[in-house]
Amino acid sequence: MVFELIQYGAMGDAWAPEVARDAFKGGKMSRQISSERKAVYYAGIGLMVLGGLMFASTFVTFIMKFGDFSNFESDAKSGMLRAFGGMALLIVGGILRGIGALGVAGSGVKLDPGQAREELEPYSRMAGGMIKDVLHEADLNLGGKPEKIIMLKCPACGTLNEENSKFCQECGQKI
Repeated sequence: MVFELIQYGAMGDAWAPEVARDAFKGGKMSRQISSERKAVYYAGIGLMVLGGLMFASTFVTFIMKFGDFSNFESDAKSGMLRAFGGMALLIVGGILRGIGALGVAGSGVKLDPGQAREELEPYSRMAGGMIKDVLHEADLNLGGKPEKIIMLKCPACGTLNEENSKFCQECGQKI
């Protein structure tokens, strides 16, 4: 007996970023990150770099003044101020960088699912594009025309075998 199976792609034709985009605000979702968000993102990175340098400077000062206790009290105050100030700048910079990258709603600061979807749209497009590239490299059918696969049924055990099989993959009988 010969059976014809039709295999559809992993995502089919119905999946497309445009479908999700057009469902929100009549297709007016932004594909680009705004210049304000970019400014907040880069300001956050700047604060993180500055905080990291301040924090690291406490270790450099400690190594340079190792064993010298002549001005211990002022050195300790200065080191603590730089260490805690650096950590604070690292934290604030990380928060600003996250808000700049994902937007106010996308990062969870503001609970607005519609706005979050709009703010995360560039990242969603990127992730969808990467998944599509991986599926293409794996040589999977991404939809469109279905691919026909012909399978042969073993007369002895009933297992479906590939079209070019001469023997059953399950029981070894000749097909």
